[in-house]
Amino acid sequence: MKNWIMGSVLSGLLVVALTVGNAHATYQKLDAIVAIVDEDVVLASELMTRLQTVREQMQANQIPIPPNDVLVNQVMERLILENIQSQEAQRRGIEIDDETLTRAVNQFAQNNNMTLPEFQVALAKDGVSYREFREDIRGELVRTRLQRGMINRRVAITEQDVQGLLNSPAYQEMFSDDYRVGHIMLAFDDDASEAVVEQAKQKAATLIKALRDGADFAETAVANSAASSALEGGDLGWRKAGELPSLFTEPVLEMAVGDVAEPIKTGSAFHIIKLLERRGAGTQQEAQTKVRHILVRPSAIRTPADTEALSREIHGRLVNGEDFETLAKEFSEDPGSALNGGDLGWSTPDQFVPIFAEVMEATADEALSEPFLSEFGWHILTVEGRRSQDMSEEARSNMALELLHRRRYEEERQEWLKEIRDEAFVELRI
Repeated sequence: MKNWIMGSVLSGLLVVALTVGNAHATYQKLDAIVAIVDEDVVLASELMTRLQTVREQMQANQIPIPPNDVLVNQVMERLILENIQSQEAQRRGIEIDDETLTRAVNQFAQNNNMTLPEFQVALAKDGVSYREFREDIRGELVRTRLQRGMINRRVAITEQDVQGLLNSPAYQEMFSDDYRVGHIMLAFDDDASEAVVEQAKQKAATLIKALRDGADFAETAVANSAASSALEGGDLGWRKAGELPSLFTEPVLEMAVGDVAEPIKTGSAFHIIKLLERRGAGTQQEAQTKVRHILVRPSAIRTPADTEALSREIHGRLVNGEDFETLAKEFSEDPGSALNGGDLGWSTPDQFVPIFAEVMEATADEALSEPFLSEFGWHILTVEGRRSQDMSEEARSNMALELLHRRRYEEERQEWLKEIRDEAFVELRI
């Protein structure tokens, strides 16, 4: 069994010994500071907890775990970025109230096919505090809300941009096949010397050769990438080509599965991409469902239990023959559809949160669903019909606009994260 020692922190207040031979880290600590970030700090306990979590996730996803010094650096960078964002959110008064947080946690449990009590038991078995889990989710929601506010204002899309995508040779590909792409980013400063840029270029060439010779992409990404996806092995997940960063789109469309592209240079980085998987041969036919729903939500004067009881009372009235549209206008708390009798129009599953889409797909035509809970509250829905619709020009334009926004949002997000990291005061004490 191999032991390694993390150096003294705050004049020797902390000595950490990690046991690497199994999935658990054992350490003895006085909770000390491992980094100063602007007006806040990163604590040793935060670092150790996150290291253990990341190791477990990598093992579960069968991603090779890199050497300890590499993993510590990657985890420390992520904690620093999260800390910077949390401070910025606090300065801007961004908060997540308990009701919103509870809905998000309930949705998380549902996505794992558990009730909330079952989920709490599962967390306890894994040695995870439910209170700490809630606060982790709160922090993630705060950072997401901050990113949307800061990045959306940086994304500008013109009608010319939309038409350019619609008229591009790659249009059919963009709206059909899905691609799973691996990404490694080798970053350097905007004002880096030619020697530094050349060094990064040579490193990119070396990594590409190793990858083409069979090196594991996930392990290489964890060890070398400066992108936010590094700890996921560089995996960007399944995306349409139009949802990829724009500089990746053309190379990906020309790549076969397993190919590693030549390095792609931007102003402050070299990018390495590999096409991990590709699926589907798209069709322009779109499955649509015409659906109505009634939404009731907990409030300061209505408890979650009372809200569920109300949804079941409404369901009973519908079963007994009362008009859905009339009850939706009376009870539904979805401002976008209540005045229209709960009508959501012809819709596709990807327009809704997963649980709503699942219930909609499982409900027969002209049938009524049982009440069900989403992150927004308790729903009852009815399916009024289904069709396979050829995409209209308006629908194509809307989809093109959405894809352009997703693509540019991700590009701007990476640039914004780099900017706030560069501008922050960070002092490492490890």
